[in-house]
Amino acid sequence: MKIGFIGAGKVGFTLGKYFRMHGVEVTGYYSRSIQSAKEAADFTRAQAFTNAEDLIATSDVLFFTLPDGAIRDVYEGLRSEEIQNKIFCHCSGALTAGEAFPDIEQYGATGFSVHPLFAVSDKYHAYEELADVFFALEGSAAKLSFMESWLKGLGLAVKVIAPEAKVKYHCAAALASNYVIALLSLSRGLLTECGFSVEDAEAALRPLFSGNARHMADDGLEKALTGPVERGDLGTIRKHLACLSPAQAQLYRLLAQKLVMTAERKNPTRDYSSIKEFLETANLKGRFA
Repeated sequence: MKIGFIGAGKVGFTLGKYFRMHGVEVTGYYSRSIQSAKEAADFTRAQAFTNAEDLIATSDVLFFTLPDGAIRDVYEGLRSEEIQNKIFCHCSGALTAGEAFPDIEQYGATGFSVHPLFAVSDKYHAYEELADVFFALEGSAAKLSFMESWLKGLGLAVKVIAPEAKVKYHCAAALASNYVIALLSLSRGLLTECGFSVEDAEAALRPLFSGNARHMADDGLEKALTGPVERGDLGTIRKHLACLSPAQAQLYRLLAQKLVMTAERKNPTRDYSSIKEFLETANLKGRFA
């Protein structure tokens, strides 16, 4: 199949290079910035197009590697009888295929969401990591099995999800990626209250965070869990809560309740009932205070 890209940002670079490295013909790129299209085309040994219609005509599959808010508008500007038998894909984690390409099957084409569960940070090297990345796939039923087989044939890990699960899927991704930053920001703030500079606080947290992330990646969530909740140390949990503001304490309690569930899976014979009772009582007090 011949693959074209509408949009020449980091995701377009990354997928195009990966496809090219795995024997797929990349026809080229169209972008509002011809310079960006040329740069991506040079990187993937493809062609830069000055209009999207020519790219569509020479491609079997079109990947819309655009900001979420632009995907549907660009599609609506391109839909016509000329897209018949084409496969349109977008890479948004939040949008379903139906939201991005709402009437595509009326034009004899099919639409899919192909989302890599991965933060693309370096457009020149991220393709080297895609073999370890899960791709969530959903879209037109007529060619769903075909798309799944094709992507897996390129060495990618693919999980088909239902359109109605897309928001929950994206929420899970945001929690594991963006919201971890919120927790680290809170930790950094607490360390600065202990006399650390912002720079020293980040330096201190770096090995703690990266070591735990490696442990989780190597051994799984349960084995990576340590700390007062896992140990069943209610006294330390009480002290932690006492040093926090009410809003911070509420967040701590909610997260601790989730950690207890993980701890119980790690240590099925350990009794966590006193911690669970304390956290539930504390949550109720905070909720109705």
